[in-house]
Amino acid sequence: MAESAAGEATPVAQTSSAWLDVVGRRCLAEAWEFAAARAAEHFAGRAEGLLAETALPDFVAGGKCLRPLFAYVGWCCGKAESDAALRAAASLELLHCFALAQDDVMDQSPVRRGRPALQARFARWHADQGWRGSARRVGDSAAILAGDLFLVWAEQMLRGSGLDPTALARGWPHYDRMRSELAVGQLADLVGDARALPSWETALDVLRRKSGNYTVRRPLEFGAALAGCDAAGLDRLGEFGGLVGEAFQLRDDLLGVFGDAAATGKPDGQDLREHKASSVVVLAARMAGPRQRAALAEVAAVEDVDDGVVDRWRGLIVATGARERMEELIRERTEKAIAAADAAVIPRHALGLLAELATRSTERTR
Repeated sequence: MAESAAGEATPVAQTSSAWLDVVGRRCLAEAWEFAAARAAEHFAGRAEGLLAETALPDFVAGGKCLRPLFAYVGWCCGKAESDAALRAAASLELLHCFALAQDDVMDQSPVRRGRPALQARFARWHADQGWRGSARRVGDSAAILAGDLFLVWAEQMLRGSGLDPTALARGWPHYDRMRSELAVGQLADLVGDARALPSWETALDVLRRKSGNYTVRRPLEFGAALAGCDAAGLDRLGEFGGLVGEAFQLRDDLLGVFGDAAATGKPDGQDLREHKASSVVVLAARMAGPRQRAALAEVAAVEDVDDGVVDRWRGLIVATGARERMEELIRERTEKAIAAADAAVIPRHALGLLAELATRSTERTR
C-alpha cells in the first residue's frame, strides 16, 4: 500500500476484490508452508507419518482463507500493511483446519472441499495396509489427532509471526475468546436435532456461537486489536462482524439444504440427512401452517433420509416461504453491517475491503 496525502494507507492500482484475492493467496501460501514444514519435522521417515506428512498440508491447501482475510482487514483498519501481520492473520487458517477436521469426525462427513475428508483418507489408508482392527476407528482417531496438531500449529505460527510482544498481547484475549466460542458453538450444534426443534431465538444463538462470531466478528476484532485500534473502533467493527457473521451462517445453512454438491464439495442436502436443526429448518417450521407443520414433522422423523426425502423436505421448506425469508434476512443483515462500518472512524480503503468481504461472505455458493 501507498500513503495518501492524509497519511492514510491506500491500495495501489487494485480494486478491493483484486487486493483480497492477492492477500488470500498469500495467506494460504503462508499457512500451507508452515503446515508442510511442521509435518515434515514431525513425520518424515516415520511409519505413522507416511500419509500424515502429505495429508495434513493437502488439507490446508483447499482453504478459502476467509477468516485470515477478515483478520488482516481488521489490521488494516489501524495500520498499514505488514508481512508479520499477514502471517499472524494466516495462522487462523490452521485454526480453521482444526475445526474442520474434528467437525467432519463429529458429522461423519466423507467429503471435505470435494475430496475425501481426513478421517476417510486415514481409514482407507489403514484398510489398504491390511492391518487388523477397525479402519473407521483409526480414521476417526487420526483425524482428531491431526486436528490437535492444527490447533497447536496455529498458535505456534501466530507466536512466530514476527509481530512484537505488545501487539500480540493485545490480540490474545480476542484469540482465546474465538477459540472458546468455537468449541462451545460446536457443542451446541452437535446436540441440535430437527426432530426436536428449538425456538427461532435459540437457533439464532447457536448460529452466532457456532460460526458467525468465529468466522467474521472475532477474526476482525482480533486483527484490529493487534493493530491497536481503540475501544470505539473495536465496538463498531464488532457490530459489523456480528451482523455479517450471522448473514454468513444463514447462507451456510441455506447451502446445507439447497446447495449443489458439485459446488459445495459436500453431500447433497447434507444438513437434512443429518437431521440438523439448522436455521432454515427451524424457520420453515415457524412459518408453516398446520398441515405444512405436520408434513415437516413427518419427514423430520424419517431415520434414513434418502434423495426422495431430501427432495420432499426441500419442497416443503420452499412452500412455507422460509427460503425466500432467509434471503431477506441475509440481505437485511448485510445492509445494516455496511451502515455500521460507514459509521466507524477507519481508513476509507478499509471500508471498501469490508464491503467486499461482506458480499463475498453472504453471496457465496460454497
